[in-house]
Order: sequence, then C-alpha cells, then structure tokens
Amino acid sequence: MEPVLIVLVVLVVVAFIALIKTIQVIPQASAAIVERFGRYTRTLGAGLNIVVPFIDTIRNRIDLREQVVPFPPQPVITSDNLVVNIDTVIYYQVTDARAATYEVASYIQAIEQLTVTTLRNIIGSMDLESTLTSREVINAGLRGVLDEATGRWGIRVNRVELKAIEPPTSIQDSMEKQMRADRDKRAAILTAEGSRQAAILRAEGEKQAAVLQAEGEAQAAVLRADGEAAAIRTVFEAIHEGDADQKLLAYQYLQTLPELAKGDSNKLWIIPSEVGDALKGLGGAFTGLTGGGNGAAPAAGRVPVDPAAGPRPVDTDTKSAARPRVEPTREYPKLDPE
Repeated sequence: MEPVLIVLVVLVVVAFIALIKTIQVIPQASAAIVERFGRYTRTLGAGLNIVVPFIDTIRNRIDLREQVVPFPPQPVITSDNLVVNIDTVIYYQVTDARAATYEVASYIQAIEQLTVTTLRNIIGSMDLESTLTSREVINAGLRGVLDEATGRWGIRVNRVELKAIEPPTSIQDSMEKQMRADRDKRAAILTAEGSRQAAILRAEGEKQAAVLQAEGEAQAAVLRADGEAAAIRTVFEAIHEGDADQKLLAYQYLQTLPELAKGDSNKLWIIPSEVGDALKGLGGAFTGLTGGGNGAAPAAGRVPVDPAAGPRPVDTDTKSAARPRVEPTREYPKLDPE
C-alpha cells in the first residue's frame, strides 16, 4: 500500500504542477511570448490563457504601457567647440512584443545609445546660443530619428525631452553677467522713460499754470483798467459838476509838481507851458486876495484860453484872430541836495 500511496501523491503533485503551467493569467496592458521547444509560437494577451505544460514555455513578459526612461548627462560638443552636458528623457511604448523580444537584445540600451549619437549629431551643427534656445527643434529631430529606427523593434517613441542643458562654468558666469547687464539696461530704460514722462507732465503742468496765471493777470488788468476808468470818469464828472475854475486847476498843478521831482535819476524836468499860465492865474488870485493891483480880473483883450479848445474865433472889429498864448517849454535844472 505504501508504494501505491507514494505513486498517488506523486501523480497529484505532477497534476497540480501541470495545472499551474497550463493556466496562464496575463495582466491587463501586458503580453507574454510563448515558445514551444525553443521556437516562437504565439503571443499571449491579457486574461486567462491555456498552454501545453512542459512543452510550451513563457519566454518573456512585456509591459505594453508607456514607459519613461531618463538617461544620464551626456557631454556634447557644439559647433563653437563648447562642451555641454545634456540630460534627456525618453517616453516610449512597446507596440509589438514579438519584435521587441527577437529584433533587439536590449531595446532600452539600444534607445539610449541611439539617443546619444543622434543628439551629438544635432548639437554638433548648432552653436551654444542656438542650443539653449532651440529645445523644440532638438526634440523634434531626436523624435524623428528614434521613431524611424525603433519602428522595426516594435517600439514607438512618443516624446523626447531635454531635461537640462548645462554649459561650462565659465560660460555660465559670462551668461550671468550678460543677463545682469541686460536687466540693468532695462532698468535704466524704464527709469529714463519714467523721468521723461514726469518731465512731460511737469512741463504740461507749468504750461497750464502759466496760461492760467496769464489769464488771471489779464482779467486783473482789465478789472484794474475798468476801475481806473470808472475813477477817472467819476473825477471828470465831479469836476464838471462842480464847475472848477482856473484857481483850482492851478492848485492841482502845484500838488503835481513834487511828483515830478521824485527819483534819483531825474536830472532834467520838462514842465508843460500850461503850468506857467496856471501859476500866473494862481498868483493873480493871491494878489486879489491881498488887495494889491488889479490882477483879480484878466486884462482887457486877454481871454483865458484852454489849449485843448483849439483856435479862437476871429474878432469882427479888429479883423484879427485871437490866438492862445503859448509859453515856451522851460527846463529847470534839478538842485542837488548836497
């Protein structure tokens, strides 16, 4: 009985192992390569699959999802003989599990080496400035070359990104100085623009203030002139209403004379001829008041003449024109107080 029991146990174990090898469960977005006696037979998809135990074997399980592989920095020489280190990131996806298994030994290593060589070819035809500012061009060039080469490997390259471009330290210092100079330049330009705008606004303000001040002064001058005109009109009307005589006018002349002598620069006085007539009339008035002579009345045949009244009419008896007496202009030297 014991040998039979042992055989039964062995058979159960073998059946269990065979069952395990027969039923293959493949996860979603995965594929498995099946070989029979070392030869490719089929590719298992996601789900439950049945294989022949001890005859069919699972050669490789491949993830069909998109993969991200970062590559270490690679030194690349630009066209202006500068060495830059470039980090790249590849996004790829396996589309054919059989080709990825049998067409290339290690598609990850193959993609990395192809990326390095293609990157050196692209960067070698560009200078440093173009390299730093043409990431999209470099990405498009890498993707085109990689997608064409990896297509027969059953791999599709979706994206290629340059993670970092590191120029030499000396070049970095020069670039920092250049950027600092550019920032200082922009700051100086902005400051100059601000000063210019402030000057323009200040000039416009001063212009408006000057215009307003001139308008105010003009209005003040008009009002002042109107006031003086009204004052002169009032004085003129008061004189005519009061019927001022020659004595009052002579007294006003005497009050005006001190005003002529004001000022240190006045060396010569010009007195109108009417002042002499006014002084004579005033002297006659004082003589009449003191009782001396007959100067209170004007001499016969002499008529007081107003210079502004024009020529006198012709006398019918003497047939001669009564012309106003014109006194010559007298110049009186100014006495020096010293």
